[in-house]
Amino acid sequence: MRKLLAAATTIALAATGLAASGARADERSARVGYSRGAPAIKPIKWTACADATLSARRAQCGFLTVPMDYKKPGGATVQIAVSRVKHTVPDSKYQGVVLVNPGGPGGKGRGLSILGSLVPKKAGEAYDWIGFDPRGVGESKPSLSCDSDYAGYDRPPYVPTSAQIERQWLQRAEQYAKDCAKAGGRLLDHLKTLDTVRDMDSLRQALGERQINYYGFSYGTYLGQVYATRYPDRVRRMVLDGNVNPARVWYDSNLDQDLAFDKNIKVYFAWVAKNNKTYKLGRTAGEVQKLFDVEQRKLTAKPAGGVIGPSELTDVFLQAGYYVFGWAEIARSFSAWVHKRDASGLRKLYDDNNPQTEGGDNGYAIYLATQCTDVAWPQSWTKWTSDNWEVHRKAPFETWGNAWYNAPCRSWAAKPGIPVTVSGESVPPILLVSETMDAATPFSGSLEVRKRFPRSVLIEGVGGTTHSGSLFGNKCVDETIADYLATGVLPQRVRGERSDKRCKPIQPPEPSAVAPSAKRAPAYAERLELTRER
Repeated sequence: MRKLLAAATTIALAATGLAASGARADERSARVGYSRGAPAIKPIKWTACADATLSARRAQCGFLTVPMDYKKPGGATVQIAVSRVKHTVPDSKYQGVVLVNPGGPGGKGRGLSILGSLVPKKAGEAYDWIGFDPRGVGESKPSLSCDSDYAGYDRPPYVPTSAQIERQWLQRAEQYAKDCAKAGGRLLDHLKTLDTVRDMDSLRQALGERQINYYGFSYGTYLGQVYATRYPDRVRRMVLDGNVNPARVWYDSNLDQDLAFDKNIKVYFAWVAKNNKTYKLGRTAGEVQKLFDVEQRKLTAKPAGGVIGPSELTDVFLQAGYYVFGWAEIARSFSAWVHKRDASGLRKLYDDNNPQTEGGDNGYAIYLATQCTDVAWPQSWTKWTSDNWEVHRKAPFETWGNAWYNAPCRSWAAKPGIPVTVSGESVPPILLVSETMDAATPFSGSLEVRKRFPRSVLIEGVGGTTHSGSLFGNKCVDETIADYLATGVLPQRVRGERSDKRCKPIQPPEPSAVAPSAKRAPAYAERLELTRER
């Protein structure tokens, strides 16, 4: 994926201890058999979370110690940062653990243990919700960072209209790969999807569970697919929202994204035009597009506020291709720049999603470390240029930005592996979720997963453009998820290559010339904080 989901929790509620139920989990771990040949996994020592937002949700934190290389169980280890929010129903109604992953690869997931509180009908209360930062991510140890300033301001334009621009980006990509080789060391060889899947099963063992439930967003759906393929008997229930196409990892899936994001940005420009009285950016989508193109050319010569050049402007608008939630803010900020030459809004939007603080590139580093090594990427730059120019002619908005984002894979230091052939023939019924025009994980991916998991059911937000938008208040989608988690019952699967249940999509916001002062509903605000594009 071009960008990655990052879990950011900002909720502050009262907290109490959960030591007694934690002890029962430790006792269960002694009764759960380990896989033959696998290392013995020790129970997690749970303590109160130091993070205020987690402790406010009565979460406990700890570390899971696992081999860096599962082929060498007696060798070096890594520590996976984990949190849990325990079930609140009587133990007789307890339904097990739910592991949660936000996507990426590289998304921080430790804060997602609060997700259960957002499930309607109190269906989340019967589970222990387990958030974790995958190996190399966030609070896990070690945490990979290669160059904290890589997403700095005023970078070269994305579209390589000259040999100089192309050379600048190639040099940047090659240098970042070298920096990661130096920073990552031996860890770089052990950051594949399969490594995290093995960590998930180690986490299952440490929690003393025979099976897991799982909730994955975006790339997290691919983790779920691979886990279910390898360990079908250890799967109880799964919700996969925004499904990666397992037939297209990873070079091809990024080209698919380019076409999809170009369609979504046109949908967004049409919304901006519809609200021209508020933003004054054009009366038609074509006029808004033309203004965007004109401003990009101006920013090439003179960046907005000295920092926002054409590449940064693309990244700001890219968020509109992921979610409808920021549509008004992006339009306000662009309007302020066009009419007042006020760049503060654009800069804030860029900074929010591209941190340049120490370790700020952690998510990007892990994104590359996983995708570059899951499968071999083309080494020929001729192929890259041929493919990307061909797609660019159809979809110019994002294609070259995405190409440069992934370009370090050409010279990545770690040896690539062979991806798992995903198959769900023996997997229990699982629930798939997608909106029709999800650009980060196009709908074709959900159809492919549905085909490979013959007992799965797919909910479609018809016509929507939001990526991984469950638990955002869409009653039709969210209550189906709640019913499945509560009872295991799914809507009826229909014949044909299509969705099984169709819902209205998440609706665009109301236009506003100023930032709204009223507080959002608590559940909406919490879910929004848990799903931020970086």
